[in-house]
Amino acid sequence: MSHTAQSVPDEQPLLSMGFLLRTTAVIAVLAVLTVALSIGGRWFGRHISLAGNTDSTAEITLTIGRDTVKLPENAIRFPSQRHDGAAERVDLYLAWPDMRGYSKGNHLRFDDVVQSSGLIFMQIAQSTMSRDMSGRLEPIYSHLIEGPAEAFRDGLTLHRFRADAGYGDEVLLTAPVKGGPDYVVRCILPSTPDKAASGDCQRDIKVGKDLSVLYRFSSSHLDDWEHIDAAIRTFVEARLMNRSATGA
Repeated sequence: MSHTAQSVPDEQPLLSMGFLLRTTAVIAVLAVLTVALSIGGRWFGRHISLAGNTDSTAEITLTIGRDTVKLPENAIRFPSQRHDGAAERVDLYLAWPDMRGYSKGNHLRFDDVVQSSGLIFMQIAQSTMSRDMSGRLEPIYSHLIEGPAEAFRDGLTLHRFRADAGYGDEVLLTAPVKGGPDYVVRCILPSTPDKAASGDCQRDIKVGKDLSVLYRFSSSHLDDWEHIDAAIRTFVEARLMNRSATGA
């Protein structure tokens, strides 16, 4: 009796070599993308959280007019100004009262609008006027105020501008300074203390050979007006390359 040979089906592997190669390639690409997204995500997240700030304390050397000043990067407000060389001006922001720029430890004071009243904003530029704000009190401001002077607080006296003086809702605050000209600052005073803005007071002083330092601070810090003024001057003078011109 003859036996018919049973046909044996082809035994193909469940996973072909081509499929394995394609799968391996896809996994490799996904792995590369994962790493790239991880690195990019960390960079992007840091970039967003810094919002233009930097915690670098590397020094930037700027020549403004006849003065040269060295400033830490983290105190310079705008990234476009963080480079050595000649500049028309530089904008700074510093935490009060430690007078330091942005850092990981104090980042909320720079990132959170609610806490921005704890910052002092400065602009350093070549002076365009022969007198600073204190020097303009008698020849200019005294002719633009009206009504009786009012006792304010912390040794300050309040003066109101004429409606046609062009200063809107601002008032002028002055105080005598021993051995120097009167302190003078312009402010927009809030209706209540909790409505004080981060830069509703401004004053300018002359520093170095020919620098004008305009600074703004919250009216909530008016009780520290004398200390703030001294700290601003000390901060800039200490960083001047031509400090002999300041008498320092």
